[in-house]
Amino acid sequence: MSRRKVLLSGGALGAAGALGLATPAWGTDEGPRSVYDTEADPVSAQLLDSGVVPEVNRLLWDWTRNDQPLPAGLPGYLHDFIEKARRLPEWADRAKLETAARFNKSRGIYLNLLNGVGGGMLSTAIPKEAWAVYYSKGGADMEDRVAKTSLLGFAVGALNAYRPDGDCIVQAVKTRLVHAAIRHLLQQSPHWKWGIPISQEDMLVTWHTLPTYAMRKMREWKVPISAADSQAYLHVWQVTAHMLGIRDEYIPATWAAANAQSDQVLPPNMGPTREGVELTDILLGQLAEQTSPGSVSRPLCNALARYLVGDQVADWDGIKREPIWGPLIATAWPALVRFREGLIPLPLVPEAAWVIDEAARQYILFYLTKGKATKIEIPTINRPE
Repeated sequence: MSRRKVLLSGGALGAAGALGLATPAWGTDEGPRSVYDTEADPVSAQLLDSGVVPEVNRLLWDWTRNDQPLPAGLPGYLHDFIEKARRLPEWADRAKLETAARFNKSRGIYLNLLNGVGGGMLSTAIPKEAWAVYYSKGGADMEDRVAKTSLLGFAVGALNAYRPDGDCIVQAVKTRLVHAAIRHLLQQSPHWKWGIPISQEDMLVTWHTLPTYAMRKMREWKVPISAADSQAYLHVWQVTAHMLGIRDEYIPATWAAANAQSDQVLPPNMGPTREGVELTDILLGQLAEQTSPGSVSRPLCNALARYLVGDQVADWDGIKREPIWGPLIATAWPALVRFREGLIPLPLVPEAAWVIDEAARQYILFYLTKGKATKIEIPTINRPE
């Protein structure tokens, strides 16, 4: 599948004509599995090999707005890369991005819960991702790692995500450089035995644990979503995929294509690992500590996570079954959704729903607060021994 063929066949897709076909078209030994980031990889490698990363991180610390000029003093090759990487694709639709921003605001409680708890639990059940996180620098300080990851997630969902005063472009470009640095560094680790990390397929797998998973769950919960909102939500994540360095021909052009691609790439890339179980325990421990220290909140967090991702993923992640909270959440959460959407009156909402609701809010607050306390930086080392 060549870029030229995709472009020629995509005329009927309008603004999304440069994006992928309706169904995936690569085999097991070709396509995104063996493709990386030919533009960002040599840039991060040169930064690391020349020892200038600490100074670059210092210079980029205050580069925070989409419209902000780059600071003086950056290496020329890095400056040129960022100036090119920060440009939105020609097929980006400003009207859809604005609609997506309003949708993210109106459905924030669902999206933050699904992208935070749900996406987080799915990611630890992806062996390549769990290994890459665990053995890179971020694996040694998961609170900081989660905070930096959340910066991009909350930037995508912000009202001004891709406006001049937003920061989604900044976070995406910095994340792209971090991915490239991890590719360079992990291959030097004595603990890393899995080839080059973070391929185009790996990035697509992670991408599907966010918008594709979130849309499927909201449909499952019967959250009312208009066609315009649905298309706009897909579009903001299509643009984000491009900004993260995913090639246009691999980005799904429609929800049907996204679901088909997700079904192709997720199952063979998911499963249990020791590292994934350990990371899951840390993540849920952080959530439990945040929601209600010293209480029964960890069982609630376990049950909420299991409800969101299902038994198979939860078993892979080593999440305990909770005989009390499990059935309560399965009953209370759908009722809470229906109440929020005006489909049932307040008296029909179970009392336990409000405890679950508060736990979800505290979890979101935890990530929001931590995300504001740090910035994305290019790593210089792997996980410390």
